[in-house]
Amino acid sequence: MLILIPLAAAFIFRRAGCLLGRRQLVVITMFAVAFGFVEASVVVYLRAATGLLPGYNESLADVRRSQQLYQPDKSITQIPQSLVTIEVCREAATMIMLTTVALLAAATIRARWAAFLWAFAFWDLSYYAGLWATIRWPTSFRDLDVLFLIPVPWIAQVWFPLLVSSLTILVIAVSCRGEYSR
Repeated sequence: MLILIPLAAAFIFRRAGCLLGRRQLVVITMFAVAFGFVEASVVVYLRAATGLLPGYNESLADVRRSQQLYQPDKSITQIPQSLVTIEVCREAATMIMLTTVALLAAATIRARWAAFLWAFAFWDLSYYAGLWATIRWPTSFRDLDVLFLIPVPWIAQVWFPLLVSSLTILVIAVSCRGEYSR
């Protein structure tokens, strides 16, 4: 169903555009990329603290050289329930922060929707880039990941959220092309 997001965005923004200017898109992107790295860092810390980061002894170089594979889809069942509860709350807080940025960045519902999707897509891409930069995961676009825990765990191969986010950015960039003069 997530693949419908870029299609819905294309439909919504096809006539009136997304109503976001270049400056707004740049500022939203800066926030989303930084926040995506923060999220990746939290995941690395959580997995290291719970012993679920294969190869981690005292440095991330150990993780990168480890022959064991980090498998987030399997590790989610091994995390203590109290930490799973915190993870669900963290995900909810993430959605609230991305929504708040959209509310601050734009005045109309259509522009806020565009801002949210733009922020979410860049946040998602930078999350995976942050994981790769720190622990060299994913090792393949076919690696399984837990995308969300709300309302239930969503598990998919990494290529899927990367595709949805990339298409969403493309649709919004094309829709906003007329707005860049702002």
